[in-house]
Parts: sequence; structure tokens; C-alpha cells
Amino acid sequence: MLLLKPRSQNALYHLAKSFTSFALAIRNASSPQKAFFLYSKMHRQGASFDSFSILFTLKSCTQLRNLAINRHLHAHILKLGFTSHVYIATSLLHAYVITSFFDACQLFDEMPDRNSVTWNTMITGFSRLGDVEKAKLVFDEMPVRDVASWSAMIAAYMNSGKYESGLTLFRGMVMEEGSKPDQVTLGSILSGCAHMGSLGLLIGKSVHGFIAKNAWKLNVELGTILVDMYTKCGSLKNACQVFELMPERNVMSWTSLICGMAQHGYSMEALSLFEMMQKDGVRPNELTFTGVLSACVNAGLVEEGGKFFNMIEECGLELGIQHYGCLVDLFGKAGLVEEAYGVIKRMKLEPNVVVWSSFLWACKEHKRLDMAERVMETIMKMVKPENDGGVYSLICDLYVLGEKWDEAERVRKLMVDQNVCKFRGSSFVRS
Repeated sequence: MLLLKPRSQNALYHLAKSFTSFALAIRNASSPQKAFFLYSKMHRQGASFDSFSILFTLKSCTQLRNLAINRHLHAHILKLGFTSHVYIATSLLHAYVITSFFDACQLFDEMPDRNSVTWNTMITGFSRLGDVEKAKLVFDEMPVRDVASWSAMIAAYMNSGKYESGLTLFRGMVMEEGSKPDQVTLGSILSGCAHMGSLGLLIGKSVHGFIAKNAWKLNVELGTILVDMYTKCGSLKNACQVFELMPERNVMSWTSLICGMAQHGYSMEALSLFEMMQKDGVRPNELTFTGVLSACVNAGLVEEGGKFFNMIEECGLELGIQHYGCLVDLFGKAGLVEEAYGVIKRMKLEPNVVVWSSFLWACKEHKRLDMAERVMETIMKMVKPENDGGVYSLICDLYVLGEKWDEAERVRKLMVDQNVCKFRGSSFVRS
């Protein structure tokens, strides 16, 4: 954009002061709405725009996730002649990736200049859509790749469940390209390892060794990812060691270890950790209470589970379907079938198939066909043949238990007619 030439040094000073004051005001705005208001005020007053005021506005207004505002800013940037400014165009591209990927693709194709951030933004955009193949095409087309490019592509593979492809790319990054991974790269690798069983544990330990060898600081983000990886791979000893070495811990650090302990049957240890967390002044979140309630379910601690359930709202948190599910499971396993039914009836949310399945299992385990019959028809309307084969089998077993052979045969016939599949149990532990 051609800026107006000031007639004197004094005019130049006032013009520069105007740029600085507006740009700083937009950058320091208390909210995206305030930033947009200041940007609009600039336009109304006929002030000349510079790249900083536009960049700060785009960065702030991206948080609004408003496509209309993005298009309005895009039109104004076109009018001002800033579309060839690679940093402004890339910032606008990022805003579009969040609100309209179609618009993002159009803008990307029209950009005369692109930097590595531009390309990385598109890789991340395709990754969010789940289109890893197109993300890889963008990655392959890049003229120059930096560590962030490799990290974005590795994260795309890991987030889509293509763990082996992500590891192969990581190997190529380190061995072939000679690039040194950063914390973001290793975070993606470790998050993938958490889902790969014993193989993931082996690779995760190697990554941990790399971190220790290079004397990286075990900050809260890196430490939490390691704890999460070790707990999900079943190595609780290593998880506890990392946790103890962490100089700082946040709610996610505590929650990862609590949930890991509960998942692997160390219920009392999970509850002790929760008590330590509270003494440490760390405020729990919804996921923390899911882990605590799971520990109570595994240990059969009915009274304690009820107390922790009530604590959720006392801490200013919202009760989720997983919390209700844990409480139903807790009462059901303790034989308190009517209490479990009462929880479902009082739920503020619509009970899902998982909650009803827990209740039906309790009815079967404690031979309470009378309670199961109250809800069977409701559940049959909810279940989906392609996903809920186990629920059909559970209902059939309940009818058999009550010697209602005709009803049991009706459910079996329904399973055949609708091609209901019951998935067999499986293990992901690799040799």
C-alpha cells in the first residue's frame, strides 16, 4: 500500500505515533471484540493502516472463529493492498483454517509468496480434517522444511492413528535429514507411543533416553506427556519416577497418574494421590474426578464414591456422562441396583448406551430381571446394530435368566435380521 507522504518532519512524527498507538492498543486489547472495535475506529477516522495493526487484529479476531469477520478483514486487506505481505496472508490463512477450510485453500492457491509457516498451517488444516494423504502431499511439495514442518506432519499421522507412519517419518527426519527434534516433535511421538502397547513402551523409553542424554529440562508439559505415556503402556513404576522428578506439576500431571493408577487397579494409590494433590493446592478438573470415581468403582468404595461425586459440583465443575456412568457402575457392582436406577432417573443428561449397559450388567449379575424389564424397551430403541452387539447379547441373556424363552428368541432373531455383530475381546500387547 502507498502511504500518504507527510509534508513535514512533524507530520511524519504524528503519523508514526498514530501507527504505534493504534497497533499497541489493538495488541493490548482486553478482548477480540475490543481489538476489532479499535480496528474499525481506525477505518472510520481515516487512519493509515500498517502491517502491525492488521496482524494484531487478525491474531486477536481469530479467537472469535467468525467466518463473516474473517471475510470482512480479507476484503479490507485486499483493498489496502496487503495481500502480497506474506505474514499478513499467513495470519489470514490461519484464521480461515479454523473457520472455513475451503476459503483457506483458495487463499493458499492465490498467495504469491509462502513461507514455512504458511505450508505448516495447511498441513495442520488437512490434519484437522482427517485428510492425512493431502497433508502429506503439501509436506512433499514444500521447497524447504523446518522442524515445525516435520512436527506438524508427524502429529497429523499420530492424531489419525497412523502411528507406524509417524514413526517412519520421525526416523527419516532424524536419520536422513539430520534434523534435531524439539519438544513438540517428541510430544507427538510420545502421544502415539501411548497407544502402541509394548512396542510403544520400547520407543517411548528411547525418546525418554534422548531427553535425558541431551539434558532437556523436565518441564510440566514434557513431564506430563511422559507420565501419560508410561501409565497407558502399563509401566507405572517409570511413570511414578518421572512424576517425582518433575519440579513443577499441574492438574494434568496429577490427573494422568491418578487415572493411570485407577485404570491398572491401584485404587487406593490413586485416592492417596488425589489427597496429595489437594494438599498441594492443585484444583481438580472433570477428568481428575473420572479417575477418582473409577478407583472407587474398582475398589468397591460406595460411600467414598458418593462423596467424590458430590464434590464435583462443589468444586464448580459440571457433571459429565462419564461421572454418572461411574456412579451407576459403582452402585451396580455393589448390588444396589435400585440406587443405580435412581441415579439414572435423576441424571441431568440423557443416559447413553454405556450407562444403560452398566445398569443391565448389574441386573444380570444380581438377578434383578424385574429392574431390567423396566428399561429394556427404551434401550432397544437406542442401540445400533453395528456398534452395540454386546447390549443385544446382554438383553438376551437377561431374558434367558428369567426363563422368558420367547423374548430371548425374539432378540436373537432381531440380531440375525439386523446383522448384529458382537466383537470378541482382544489384546493389543505385542510380543
